[in-house]
Amino acid sequence: MASVKDLKKDINFVLGDIIEAIYIWEMTTTGKPTKESEALIDEAIATFDSLIKKVNQKDVENKKAHFKQINQELEQSAIQLVEKVNTL
Repeated sequence: MASVKDLKKDINFVLGDIIEAIYIWEMTTTGKPTKESEALIDEAIATFDSLIKKVNQKDVENKKAHFKQINQELEQSAIQLVEKVNTL
């Protein structure tokens, strides 16, 4: 991993793209938000907040392992969210 700055950008871009996909789905199908799509957006925002909080954590013994774990959590969360978007 290059830097903390890049990790924060990755978190922002990945979750932002997922939220954008939900908005596109809303506009192309119903034309307005649904309860399911709003719940997915809320889940993506909660995931973003959680990951950024972990990135900004200062009391970490092994930073490299900590950031690698955050990156893995991002990948797992993104996969789960995309699967949920595909089932809408």
